[in-house]
Amino acid sequence: MKEFLLNYKNYLIFLFILILLISLKIINPSFIKSISYISFDLYQKTFPLKKKTSDVVIIDIDEQSLGKFGQFPWNRTIFAKIVERVDYHKPKSIAFDVFFAERDKQAPEEIISAYNIIPTDVKDLQNLKDPDDVFKNQLNKSNTVLAVLGSNIPSHGNYERLPKAKFFSKGGNPKNFTYNFPYSIGSLERLEKNVKGLGSISFLDQSDGVIRSLPLIVRFNEKLFPTLGLELIRTGTKKKNLIVKLDETGIKEINVRPYKINSDPNAIMWIRYKQPIKNQYISAAKVFEGDFDESFFKDKYVFIGASAQGLFDLVKTPLGITIPGVEVHANVVENITDDTYLTRNPKIYIFELLFSIIIAIVAFAFSQKIKPKFSLAIYFLSILIVIIIGFSFFLIRFELVDMSYPIFMLTVTFLTGLYFRFLEENKIALLNLQKEAKLLKERELAGGVQKSLFPDISAYENFIYAKNIPARDVSGDYFDVVSVSKDEYFFTLADVSGKGVKAGMYMAKASSIFRTLTNLKFPLEKVVYGVNNELVEAKFKGMFVTAVFGKVNTSTGDITFINAGHESIMVFDKDKNFEFIKSDLPPIGIMKYFAESMVKSKTMSLKEKTFVVYTDGVTEGYLRNGEELGAEGVQRIVNDLKEVTPKNLVDTVAAELNWGAEKLRDDITCMAINFDNPNVIEKKKNKPIFKKENVNQ
Repeated sequence: MKEFLLNYKNYLIFLFILILLISLKIINPSFIKSISYISFDLYQKTFPLKKKTSDVVIIDIDEQSLGKFGQFPWNRTIFAKIVERVDYHKPKSIAFDVFFAERDKQAPEEIISAYNIIPTDVKDLQNLKDPDDVFKNQLNKSNTVLAVLGSNIPSHGNYERLPKAKFFSKGGNPKNFTYNFPYSIGSLERLEKNVKGLGSISFLDQSDGVIRSLPLIVRFNEKLFPTLGLELIRTGTKKKNLIVKLDETGIKEINVRPYKINSDPNAIMWIRYKQPIKNQYISAAKVFEGDFDESFFKDKYVFIGASAQGLFDLVKTPLGITIPGVEVHANVVENITDDTYLTRNPKIYIFELLFSIIIAIVAFAFSQKIKPKFSLAIYFLSILIVIIIGFSFFLIRFELVDMSYPIFMLTVTFLTGLYFRFLEENKIALLNLQKEAKLLKERELAGGVQKSLFPDISAYENFIYAKNIPARDVSGDYFDVVSVSKDEYFFTLADVSGKGVKAGMYMAKASSIFRTLTNLKFPLEKVVYGVNNELVEAKFKGMFVTAVFGKVNTSTGDITFINAGHESIMVFDKDKNFEFIKSDLPPIGIMKYFAESMVKSKTMSLKEKTFVVYTDGVTEGYLRNGEELGAEGVQRIVNDLKEVTPKNLVDTVAAELNWGAEKLRDDITCMAINFDNPNVIEKKKNKPIFKKENVNQ
């Protein structure tokens, strides 16, 4: 059990996080709702509804109107006059987003009561018409709707308010699914009894104050009331009834012929806001004066509401702007009549949850199995798919799909997976570092062993001198000089294909064979024959050696040599006339020689000449200016030398290339031979074989 928990710890933690995220979505607290609202608002901000005109107009209680009529509330005769002027031009219906909860303070009785006036002293005042009666009579003559607001506490002077709309239901009782307020706030009873409709202006609480949706039907003291916009449409179409269709899950459809509205099970409609248009508003002062086009109100739905700052009827919308509350109801009417309202299908909730779970599992699994750069691509692809699905539903079906929470789930689980992957790779990296440290020690040891294989040729440096500067711990280049008599010396300079420890081992194999065969004083051809065939038998797969093998006689000044696939040999005389001798044989270690006759050598006199051999690390090495040295560069070095000796030449070439770069491009190995001074140095120099700059000579 313990082993199982250790092996699958990451997956168990992921499962716990996934269950937690699913539970949060199901419980759906306010902070989770706020995550979902991000995508709902983004849809409308990205693709706002645009209209140039509207069948809904708003009579605005604005700053201009307050300046004309004074502080609010106004005398009811002003509203009566406004309704009269509008009604004259045949609108479909008129709705007030304003309450008239108390008697007009300018009514005669109110004035007498307020100032304690004796009625007999103000007979003329008593003869004035009551503004509430004037307003009531005008409401009775017009197709008007008053607003009602749900409340959890009783209000002063409230009465048993009854709806004007009649509800017929099919498939269930809408009271079982609608939001209920025990009390309601509205206008005076005598005013409400003279209008054609009463509509709710109740919004559901939003955690961030943004109005995204509202209930089309609510209950006030267990009585069904339509929202203000829906009631305006009902009265405007001269219908008495609202038809509600239900199923076992709740309300499905609300009909006010000819319009059908699909709602959620609780009669909630999600509002699609348009960008505000100025020509939808007209100042109440202008309407009172009759200063408007005669066609402005004809066949229009009319709202009367406030935009003035001091009246505090402003709300935030998903578009990120603040609008008067009355415009929210105007958008509701437009959404219903234009069929542009948004829906939030209850079934899509299940789809969102399942889809979120699937992509979260996939993202986590990939984060554990593949490289981060590929898992990141899958993560962003998943986000793109979610966004495409969300916007497709919005644009094609006017349906709200929650993109935010799936992306939130995906991000949390993916980052969790990346964190586990980081810990795992960190652990692996630590193990690799330990292995690297161990290998480094082994390479350093191998490099030290290899350096011991290079000969000490300080006794022969007057006529044969060579130097090796490895690019890494272990060199793939090699040189050797073997004295077989007083005047005769075998030499070789070789370059093994490849790098690292394997190349060093291959080189060590070749050098040991070379020393063995030369110490037996075999002819040069037989030495090369033997080295080649032994390397072929060694079966270092894919490896080979390019090399120059030779034998010199200091007494005769002759040199016999074989170039097996190596760089061209440079030979020059005292006048610095250069000759380059190319290879006649392929590299050794590739194919087996079946007879010594397959190996051909060349012999030449080195009197007053210098023989130079180097690896491609010399010709392809970088100078300080970033250019390669090349064979021409070696020629330039020779031409610049005032005195040409093997040691002087090799040291100068090495200094040109080993100028302080952090890492050499390749091993630098060079050998020079001439017989201007063929004396052997009897007393060897007391200097270490290996210098600080890892130079072997």
